[in-house]
Amino acid sequence: MAVQTKPRPGAGRIFQSPVLEALTKTHISIPLALFWAIGAISLWYSIARLGIGWSTALTFFLGGMVLFTLVEYLMHRFLYHIPAATPKRRRFQYVIHGIHHEHPRDKQRLAMPPVVSLVLASLFITLFRFTIGPNGFAFGGGFLFGYSTYLLAHYAVHIFKQPKNFLGILWKHHNLHHYVGDDGAFGVSSPFWDYIFNTMPKDPRRREASKVNLL
Repeated sequence: MAVQTKPRPGAGRIFQSPVLEALTKTHISIPLALFWAIGAISLWYSIARLGIGWSTALTFFLGGMVLFTLVEYLMHRFLYHIPAATPKRRRFQYVIHGIHHEHPRDKQRLAMPPVVSLVLASLFITLFRFTIGPNGFAFGGGFLFGYSTYLLAHYAVHIFKQPKNFLGILWKHHNLHHYVGDDGAFGVSSPFWDYIFNTMPKDPRRREASKVNLL
């Protein structure tokens, strides 16, 4: 089973080395600006330089955004919450995600460090380019645009109060994952894939209400 951690205030520490520790942190504005810009430039490049029709490029761009929501769900479920059966796995899980559960309001660890993100972004765009041809640039741009949008949603949920509009669904959904049970509610930018793969946890208030009705 995955490591269960209780939320604590403040920021935790991963490495003793101050250099390595600094590399695990980033201000949210850096990845947001970086990957939104790369996404927009990729879309522009597809249309202005590669001569791809705007409707085709936009379709692939939106397709990349949709794919990111699936990748986000799968990574959160199967990588970030990898079963920690051994000390090495427990350490790995804590470094990549467990510390976030332990310190969910640490502003500097609500996004992957830019260096790691850039490496992964380059690999994904290269993969899309070689699998679907020139349209891979627009598709990859949408994928990165989706990543930035996910980062914004994740940051907002942890730092700001839940709004009294339809966006409050994201706050409620992610709070179920953090404060009710981390074996469900893996989607952050959308609960869609949790419904598809049946990992939507029950609202504890509804659970208590059902017990009362049974009595």
